[in-house]
Order: sequence, then C-alpha cells, then structure tokens
Amino acid sequence: MDKLKFLLVFCFIVCTQIQAQDEDRVLLWSKDRKLTWADYKGSPLKTEWAAATTASGITYSLSSIIGNGESSLEVIVSSLFYPDKSWHKPDLCNDVILSHEQLHFDITELFARKFRAKLRTVRNDTNIKKKVRAIFVEINKDLHAFQNKYDRETNYSRDVKQQEIWNKTIHEALNE
Repeated sequence: MDKLKFLLVFCFIVCTQIQAQDEDRVLLWSKDRKLTWADYKGSPLKTEWAAATTASGITYSLSSIIGNGESSLEVIVSSLFYPDKSWHKPDLCNDVILSHEQLHFDITELFARKFRAKLRTVRNDTNIKKKVRAIFVEINKDLHAFQNKYDRETNYSRDVKQQEIWNKTIHEALNE
C-alpha cells in the first residue's frame, strides 16, 4: 500500500511539473479571462489572407485509479488556446475581429463540454481507452465542421448581424 501511495504522489508531482511548464505555452479556457491581442504570439504566413487565426483545441487525459479493490476512471478534458500557433496582423485587426476570434475559443469550450457529457455515458471496461478515443475523434470532427460553419455564416466577422446572432447563441449555450 505504501508503494501505491508513493506512486500516486510521484505521478501527481510529475504531472504538476509538466502542467506548470505547459502553462507558458497554452491558455486554459476561462469564462473570466478573455483573449487579448498580446496572447497571439505566432507569425502569419506571407500567403495567408486572413487577419487573424486562433489555434485552439480540446485535450484529455485518462487515468484509472485502483483503490480498495475497486477501479475508477478519471478523464480530464480541457479547452486550450495555443499562443505560439495563433497570430494576427495588427494593421488589419480591431476589437470586432478579436471578439470573433474569442468566439472560436468559446466554441472549443462548448465542444469540450459536449465531450464531457458523452463521457458520462461510457462504462468503465476493458475497451475504455478505445471508446474515449472514438468519442474524442467524433467531437473534434464536429468541432471542425462547426468552426467552419461559424466562419462561413459570419463571413469571418464581416457580417455584423450574423456575428451578433452567433455571439448570443454561443454565450447562451455556455451559460446553460
């Protein structure tokens, strides 16, 4: 039992160290912290026509905990923003475009929540890793299609009326 406690403490310390190192390279989604242009540290491609790009995504970690003869599953799902892969062209950007880009990150969080909801229906068995991975792939496919639909319908923030509709829809979904 002492070995198990030591192993759990060791894993916690290692994971905490890795997370601390990664915090410099990523931002975790938060309802209280909005993106700023200073968060965009990447460089645009010279051939890129867009004014800005928000690189965000869903990650998860899966761990099985065995204690007292029982096993339990823990899945941690996060929505992340990648500053080094996100960029903007200052001469083309304004607060409207920043708001549009923020909504891309908010959409990522919305799909992370859908992922968490689907995970609650999965039973812990021998195929759990495969099941979780399949849900993750499905959610990411849906997220990608949804992000593209958002850009199309708002014309990349240029259609102000559609942008307002999307803002309201996504904010209401996040507040549910």
